[in-house]
Amino acid sequence: MEDHAERVKQILATVKPLAAEFYRLTGKPLGVTGEVAEYVAAEKLQLELTPARTSGYDAVRKTPDGDVRIQIKGRAFGEDSKPSQRLGGIKENADCDVVLLVVLDNVTLEPVGMWEAGYDKVVARLKEPGSKARNERGALSVGDFKRLAKAVWPLA
Repeated sequence: MEDHAERVKQILATVKPLAAEFYRLTGKPLGVTGEVAEYVAAEKLQLELTPARTSGYDAVRKTPDGDVRIQIKGRAFGEDSKPSQRLGGIKENADCDVVLLVVLDNVTLEPVGMWEAGYDKVVARLKEPGSKARNERGALSVGDFKRLAKAVWPLA
């Protein structure tokens, strides 16, 4: 797997500017934000990505107390982005310990910041009455998630 890491970096270096240009031209994402977010999180936070289609989580953080299973959500965000932009759906009863939000600049797809919240805390917020998007689709706004979370990158 280690020899693949350099090739993945090369592919992302090629895809990111194309995705950014596609967004500038169409106003729509190309659909690689999730993959870029996962790779960036793994690289910056020293996480192990799981095989594709692993149910409930995308990466693992090795700790002295055992593995921490992390669901990664990526959003491309910029000056013209709506503040109500939402994370992708977060399912109840997932084999997950933590939800990690990776915010990417929508012009370059470079990381801007990462926030982490306990999975139980996120699910509790999703169950609170009020928002159809939150209650039925499991989708929190970026701002709502950040209020539950702590910044994990970059650290001051």
